[in-house]
Order: sequence, then structure tokens, then C-alpha cells
Amino acid sequence: MTSDPEEQVRLQGYGEMTLRTAVETLMLLAPRERSEAAIFRVRDGVRLAQSEIAEIATSWGIQPAPNVRSPKLVPQQHWQDVVRGMVRDAPLPSLMVAFLVGMLIARR
Repeated sequence: MTSDPEEQVRLQGYGEMTLRTAVETLMLLAPRERSEAAIFRVRDGVRLAQSEIAEIATSWGIQPAPNVRSPKLVPQQHWQDVVRGMVRDAPLPSLMVAFLVGMLIARR
């Protein structure tokens, strides 16, 4: 595989781009997603091996981002935590109005 930075490739889930852009994008992903992603050459559809991608990245000086957490890996907040955070940040008059409106709605 020639490592032409301007070669057109397809990064799985991201579309067509140059090889340099694909490698940079891939190195910004979380380690788990990086290992699952694939780069295909447009001209012949051949998939680049992970070892080839790592070799290209090191030769071009592109470092992986090891401490990045993917949004998919961050646990979902429960609605109680969301409400608790909103109440903690809200001013007291707003809380009183919200409580009174809640009481009016609950009585109907």
C-alpha cells in the first residue's frame, strides 16, 4: 500500500475523504471505536489493516487520542439527576413559581 496522503478512501461511517483525513479522524476516536472502524481504498475497495493504519499514522506523526471517551460510552443520566441539577442551579423565586404551578396542575 502506498501511503499517498491525497489518496481517496472511505472511512466506515464517515464517507469518502483523503487518506490523511481518514487517519486523523480515526486516531481521534476512542480506542474501542478505533479498533472497530475500517478504511477502504476507493479505487479497488481493499480494506486497510489496523497495522497499516498504525504504521501510516506514526510515519506522518499522528498520535492517537487515548483518553477520549466516546459519547456512546458515557452512561445516560437518569431524569432524577437532571432535575436535581436543574433545581440546584435555579434561583429561589423560579423554584417557588414552579412549585405553585405544579400544585395548580395537580389539583385539576
